[in-house]
Amino acid sequence: MPLPALALVLAAAVFHALWNLAAKHAGGDQRFMLLTALMVTVLWSPVGLWAAWGVLPHWGWLEWGFIVASAATHVAYFTLLLRGYRAADLTVVYPVARGTGPLLSSLAAVLVLGETLSHLGVAGVAGVAFGVFLIAGGPRLLRELRGAEGDAHRRLRVQRGIAYGAATGVCIAAYTVIDGYAVVVLAMSPLLVDYFGNLLRIPFSLPYALRDVAATRAAWRATWRWALVVAVLSPLSYVMVLYALRLAPLSHVAPAREVSMLFAALLGGRLLGEGDVRARLAGALCIALGVAALALG
Repeated sequence: MPLPALALVLAAAVFHALWNLAAKHAGGDQRFMLLTALMVTVLWSPVGLWAAWGVLPHWGWLEWGFIVASAATHVAYFTLLLRGYRAADLTVVYPVARGTGPLLSSLAAVLVLGETLSHLGVAGVAGVAFGVFLIAGGPRLLRELRGAEGDAHRRLRVQRGIAYGAATGVCIAAYTVIDGYAVVVLAMSPLLVDYFGNLLRIPFSLPYALRDVAATRAAWRATWRWALVVAVLSPLSYVMVLYALRLAPLSHVAPAREVSMLFAALLGGRLLGEGDVRARLAGALCIALGVAALALG
């Protein structure tokens, strides 16, 4: 992996972990997703308009079709992620989602886009997968799932975390392949893919928010500060990843993004009090080594 691509991925990982922490603190639903989409539309409008100048007239049905598909999969992603954060620990939902998505993305890149992985690259993907297992709880998680440790409520919470994390990971794989194809094969601007994809999330989310306007206003008053953090950092982190895809194969970039687990392991364990810091740090180390193997492979 070229050094500039790796630098973009590492910077994106920091921002990604931070905005997920903010989303966890918010504990929001689709109303929160709509608020962040509205904030992104306003805050990033100068950049979006600058990137769109002279480009949009040349877009056809194919380009807009990819934007709509990206928006729809991102709505599903945010919906499942936020529900998961309300139902389980960040340090279960986040690693399962962030681990499942890139592994499926890498598989799709090999099967659909014709990319290849060296032996070192395969070892890197395996290291990421094992690190995800450790960060998500490792052996303790398996004991809780079997009922050998903890109470029924905790077991149900872990089960929900894994289910929501895995479903979120499928959405991550879907939008990663869709957006990766858009910026690499169709040569669409990463800025425009993210900005207009975000803009089109608004009509997808609006009907839910309009069902109870008073509740929506109350939710926005309670979570607007966290929404602002997400609105600033989420587009920044994702655009960096899309630019990295122009410099390196998707099968390398997608797993390498999971270096964000290093930061999520620390933040989730210490700031959210979700425990198992040593196991999570060991998992983060495996992920770091896996990312290094991908970078070298």
